[in-house]
Amino acid sequence: MAKSLASTSLETQAVHAGREVLHEQGIHALPIDLSSTYPVRDLEEGGRSLEALAMGGLPIGSPVYSRLYNPTVARYEQALALLEGTEEAVAFASGMAAVTACLMAARQRGNHIVAVRPVYGGTDHLLASGMLGLEVTWAEADGIAAAIRPDTAMIIVETPANPTLALLDLDDVVRQAGPVPVMVDNTFATPILQNPVKHGVTLVLHSATKFLGGHGDVLAGLVATNHDWATELRKVRVITGNVLHPLAAYLLHRGLPTLPLRVRAQQEGAQVLAGRLAKHPAVSSVYFPGLEGQDPKGLLGRQMKGPGSLMAFELKGGFEAASTVMAEVKLMTPAVSLGSVDTLIQHPAALTHRVVNAEAREHSGVSQSLLRLSVGLESPDDLWADLEQALAKAMARTAAHV
Repeated sequence: MAKSLASTSLETQAVHAGREVLHEQGIHALPIDLSSTYPVRDLEEGGRSLEALAMGGLPIGSPVYSRLYNPTVARYEQALALLEGTEEAVAFASGMAAVTACLMAARQRGNHIVAVRPVYGGTDHLLASGMLGLEVTWAEADGIAAAIRPDTAMIIVETPANPTLALLDLDDVVRQAGPVPVMVDNTFATPILQNPVKHGVTLVLHSATKFLGGHGDVLAGLVATNHDWATELRKVRVITGNVLHPLAAYLLHRGLPTLPLRVRAQQEGAQVLAGRLAKHPAVSSVYFPGLEGQDPKGLLGRQMKGPGSLMAFELKGGFEAASTVMAEVKLMTPAVSLGSVDTLIQHPAALTHRVVNAEAREHSGVSQSLLRLSVGLESPDDLWADLEQALAKAMARTAAHV
């Protein structure tokens, strides 16, 4: 069945991926294996299995211990690898655990990383901290090649970027990188809208907490990649213990069939809201790839199948106006994270990107007047009514202080 799925549509893959063995087992719904340990009756075979798993391989007989391997997690990994078009995928306890594992694996290849801002604030913080013994060069998108050194182990980019929605041409990034592996954070786009591996990217990272989970009730990270890198990442996972709990893997896998429907419906709502925000007198700028003039390189249709459901917008009243909107929305949830079925709004400079160097933050376009909006599945008209009343209060408060 696995081979036949490769030729099916994305919608069919989302429903059936990772479920192939269920038919052989005579079951329909996804099972959950919550075992923390597994019987080892043959010591020689158990020893070989443990050694294989510790080296990033797969079990030989007994999985021995759930930190080394869990079948519920493995089924979900298989499903995401299919959707991203990679050989394998490796799941972690969170998106940051996945980022950290990639950097630790890269550390064996060199001591230098080239990264392009903006990226998620936690990723930026980890890179800038020097905690993993890596030196980082922050480059502009057209300066990646010039920043590469003999000891460069990885290129890190995010597109659409968090939180400004800036788009990067992955073909150009890979061309500049040459033999250096490229890691792309694909969280905003999901495999529904973008498959970086088709453009030569080596590692495709997801904070699976977001769209892949989609319901605000699971923490997870995932890296889709080739066999060699997956082996290295599993080694890191075994040593560090950054494993995904099987219950989280079950929730992720159970929600996968609706991912294409969710992403596209949320995208439709975002297009409506972005257009209305662009015309509102309280708003100075809207950043959304689906608006006219915001895809100058023509990446929509060539690299991305659509603009997604996230946007950022700046308010004329600065931080005061932004904080008023956050306080006054009623239907939207003022909270970090994104990709949930309900709409979330947050202030990146104060929250997700607070740990980023202030100068770098401003240079990347993360201003004090910027809000990021992750559109859910609610009616766009209801969302707009909520946002419009909050914007009106922000305008009134700003005017009162003039």
